[in-house]
Formats: sequence, structure tokens, C-alpha cells
Amino acid sequence: MITHIKGKLIEKNPTYAIIDCNGVGYFLNISLNTFAAIPDVENLMLYTHFIVREDTQTLYGFANKLEREIFRLLISVSGVGPSTARVMLSSMTTEQIQQAIASSDTAAIQSVKGIGAKTAQRVIIDLKDKIIKTYNLSEESLATNHNTIKDEALSALEVLGYTKRQVDKLVQKIIQESPNISLEELIKKALKNL
Repeated sequence: MITHIKGKLIEKNPTYAIIDCNGVGYFLNISLNTFAAIPDVENLMLYTHFIVREDTQTLYGFANKLEREIFRLLISVSGVGPSTARVMLSSMTTEQIQQAIASSDTAAIQSVKGIGAKTAQRVIIDLKDKIIKTYNLSEESLATNHNTIKDEALSALEVLGYTKRQVDKLVQKIIQESPNISLEELIKKALKNL
């Protein structure tokens, strides 16, 4: 098993990186988050996951161990292959994925291209306990925090003359896109989108 590759960065692209390690060029498939995290320096180290199938051998690269662990958890779910897991890691940060799974947010997971309702539910069912235990996330604290901010934002928008029906879905969408958003930012974003 290849656990990491350290060498000279030859080429960097949003979907792959090529690293020269003692004269051998390694092609690593990467996510957009890893692409953004890779500095434009000559010497580089990426954590890896190596997949061997009868028709292909593929190497995936990650900027940090957490992203690799989330990737491994995702591909352990039936119906989620390496390509889908990479798209998920490109569409969401590792923290957003953890929070979406821990809080059973199927809508956030379904927002990723290629993931339908059944797959999103399977991801949550298979990984929720592992995510909560491994990363010390409290399901109740995540849900309570989101609900409190949502309720306060809805109240503020109602005072400004909007009906709850008008703004409920918009506020929920903003919270899903930015789970750690402050109340002030949430209200500002909602007002911009109304």
C-alpha cells in the first residue's frame, strides 16, 4: 500500500497532480479542495490511496489525512465509487461532509452531482455512527445550533416584512451551504437573495 508520495511537483491541474519521485512520475487524481491546498512549491507531499482493479490501477492524492479518511469512508458505502467520492470532496469541504452526515442532511449530500436520494440516505445510514464517534461530533449540538440560528433568522426576516413561507427554504439552503455561518451573515445573505 502506498501511503504518501513526496517529491517534486511537475504539474498541477484541478483534477490531477503529477509528482516526480526519484525519476518516476506519479499521476495522482485529486479533489478541488486538494488542488486549492497544494502550494506552488517544488517539493511536495501528498497522502495517497491506491486502488487496484483488474482493468486499472488508480492513485488518489490528498492534501491531508482527514480528507483521505473521509474518502475511504465514502468509498466503503455501497454505490459510492472513487469518482463519486472525489466529486463529493470537490463539492464540499471535509467539515461540511462530516456535518451533513452527522446531522442527517440528505439535501446537502444530494446537492453533489451524481448522488441521488437513495445513495445520500445510504451514505448517512452507513457512516453516521462512524462520523459521530470518530470526529466527536454531537448530533444534538449540530441540529440545535442550526435550528436556533434558523429560527432567529426567520424571526428577524418576519419583522422586516417577509412571510415565513417566503424565506424558510432560502434560509435552510444558506445554512446547508455554510453550516458555520453567523446569524448576521445569514440574514444579510437571505436579504441579498430575496
